[in-house]
Formats: sequence, C-alpha cells, structure tokens
Amino acid sequence: MNTSHAGEKPGLYTTIAVMTLTSGIINLFWGFVASASALATVIGAICLPITILPTILGAFEIIYAAKLLSNQPQPIKPSPAIAAFQISTLLFGNIFSAVVGLLNLIFFKDQAVARYFENFNAAPITPPEPPAAPAPITPPELPAAPKAPAQPAEPEEKQKRIRKVAGK
Repeated sequence: MNTSHAGEKPGLYTTIAVMTLTSGIINLFWGFVASASALATVIGAICLPITILPTILGAFEIIYAAKLLSNQPQPIKPSPAIAAFQISTLLFGNIFSAVVGLLNLIFFKDQAVARYFENFNAAPITPPEPPAAPAPITPPELPAAPKAPAQPAEPEEKQKRIRKVAGK
C-alpha cells in the first residue's frame, strides 16, 4: 500500500511522472529512428506521417511529465488519454511505452494518487490581481487668443534687395 502524508506527493505519483518522462524520451528517439529508416525506401517515404506519431506522443509525454514533476503548483489531472496512446505504441513495436501506459492506468486508480490529484486540483489558486486603471488624462487648457488691434497697422515698406551678378 502506498502511504503518504498530507500535502506530500505519493511515491506512485512520482513514479508516474518519471516513467512518463522516460517513455517520452524513448518515443522521441523511436520516432526519429523510424522516420529516418522510413526515408530509405519509397514506400517508407509515403508512410512517413505514420512514423512521426511516436515523436508527437513523446513531446506530449515530456510536457505532461514536466508538469507532474514541477515544484510550482499548477492544476493537472490524470491523463488516461496519454496512457492509451502509450499502449497503442505497441503497434510500432515499442513494448516499453506500452508497459508504461498500462502501469500508468493502474497507478491512476490507486487511492493515494487519486486523493492527491483531487486535493491538488481542489486547492483554490488565486489569480493575480489586475493592475489598477490609469488615472484619466485631462486635456491641457489652451491660452486665450490674443486680442486683435483696434486699428489696422500701416504696412511697412519692404526694402528692395539689390542682386549682384557675379562677373560684371
């Protein structure tokens, strides 16, 4: 029986995370090797989209395992979908990931692990406070327009400029 204290991660929880991380790394490697070997033949090049699937699953497994192993709390639920896809990698000949998927499904049903997921997801996460609204901007007051003179001023005569031509 898996025993753990309140607030402490159960051992099977950590086991799920480590096995999922290991399976993700193996699936990445498996997918790259399958894709590289598929490119060696014409029929394999046509089947290339199928060989990429373990690589995609490996990326999802690594992300999920990183969330499980993270010290920063973030709500996460058991993922039977990833476990089912791990089991389906048996079609690609990846026995290790299939066994990890079966063990994950079994470990998700463990009482301590299920209780930890429930307690962890039930804890309220306080969202950050929104920033305060900025103060309204008041338009600056425009100076008063200058008063027009009472009498029109007489135009001043402009002095004419004399242009000097160079060379004369």
